[in-house]
Amino acid sequence: MPAAELEGRFCILVDDIVDAAGTLCNAAAALCEAGAAGVVAYVTHGVLSGGAVARVEGSALTELVITDSIGNHESIGASGKIRHLPIAPLLGEAIKRIADETSVSSLFD
Repeated sequence: MPAAELEGRFCILVDDIVDAAGTLCNAAAALCEAGAAGVVAYVTHGVLSGGAVARVEGSALTELVITDSIGNHESIGASGKIRHLPIAPLLGEAIKRIADETSVSSLFD
């Protein structure tokens, strides 16, 4: 997308895993420099090693949303930008439906 088309738009980044968060934060910065009004990232697995939490805190990201698939949420601390979503209920229900031979896809209707 040309930079002119980003002007004033709210952008969403989606990824499977974030470890050090450098690439994610750089992408958010590039989008904001191109005129994006804000950037949120949704990531399945938030490893957040090393200085990742501080990097996210100091980044152009409005918010980073991760699941609790990796149990390191004490590293998030009092972060104002990182939010984690529990996925155990969803996984449990999917496993139950598979065992019961009922629809898993209807979970997402």
